[in-house]
Amino acid sequence: MTDGSADGLVRLEATVRGRVQGVGFRYYVLRRAAERGLTGWVANEADGSVRCVIEGPDAAVSEIEQILRRGPAGAAVDDVSAVRMPATGGFTGFSVRSGGHPGD
Repeated sequence: MTDGSADGLVRLEATVRGRVQGVGFRYYVLRRAAERGLTGWVANEADGSVRCVIEGPDAAVSEIEQILRRGPAGAAVDDVSAVRMPATGGFTGFSVRSGGHPGD
């Protein structure tokens, strides 16, 4: 069971660990999120992980969570820490953020 806001949207905050930098992971997530009409962002972290915040319909967010667990060719995902909560509706699209991003 997931938490959902009144409009049926959920927020996924995830950190992906493994060989996930230098393999096109952020742009892989960007493409997959855009295909599903999701909003949010993805960024490399200083510790070698990739962090993302994604909002959208529960079913599409579930799909993207599974995509995060697989990753693109060349990636080796060791772990995904994911938390769901009600969406904030604060995003207008999906973007790739640079390292050292301020978060939300």
